[in-house]
Amino acid sequence: MAVGTSTIDVNGVALGVEHFGDAAAPLILLVGGTTMLSWPTALCAALARGGHHVVRYDLRDSGASTTVDPESPAYTLRDLASDAAALALELDPRPAHLAGIGVGGMVAQVAALDHAHAFSALTLVGTRPVAPGPVDDDLPDHDGATMARLFSLPRPDWSDRAGVAEFAAAGAEIRGDDPAAARVTAERIWDRTPGTASAIQMANQLRMVFSRLDCTPRWRERLPELTIPALVVHGRRDPFFPVGNGEACAREIPEARLLVIEDAATAIPDAATGEVAAAMLSLGR
Repeated sequence: MAVGTSTIDVNGVALGVEHFGDAAAPLILLVGGTTMLSWPTALCAALARGGHHVVRYDLRDSGASTTVDPESPAYTLRDLASDAAALALELDPRPAHLAGIGVGGMVAQVAALDHAHAFSALTLVGTRPVAPGPVDDDLPDHDGATMARLFSLPRPDWSDRAGVAEFAAAGAEIRGDDPAAARVTAERIWDRTPGTASAIQMANQLRMVFSRLDCTPRWRERLPELTIPALVVHGRRDPFFPVGNGEACAREIPEARLLVIEDAATAIPDAATGEVAAAMLSLGR
């Protein structure tokens, strides 16, 4: 169902994109965290079968997008949000359904608030309403035991494809995700990364660029301003952004629907693809 990959220039950078479905159909734009492969291919195909043009893309400093210096990014979270809006309008002059997963969900929230004209619906998956760093007192933080186990994993040689894949599989098992799926995704990310320099490979695999971004000012207090249909999807067993974060997003976005996937952790499992696709396709109908 994928109809091709390309790069599209917006805001002075090239963004790597992959298309699914008919380019004349209404657009669903998927913001990854940070590579497009954060979004499962099966979900993209299901959304395309539902009558949409689906585009997933790489953020700056990842995948096929412009890579400069992942260790010292010269842009902000709001620049990434501006990229999403510019890309959506470049692809289709009609407002798009914007979806963000993980840290990409933070980009999506800011984009929907700062560029309301560009978007007709919003889906947030496995994210929270505040930026990387300390959380608000009412939000559950990363599970301590899980984080301790993740940080205890020996870092791989980032130039070793097999070692990187095994590292990803081990991390997925700790988080409660599918290790086999994580291994395959890590291999695909490794193959798409421009070069084997450790900083670039690590940024693509671990999304480290977000820890170095300027993520101010806050946007949580602005979420009640949103007037577009919204869906919040969250795994019940997510130890990285525990489900209370998704519940907070759904409370603060007017009339947002909350879909909790009981057997999911941080990733969308294959078994939930149909349910998530149906919920996304129902927005605005």
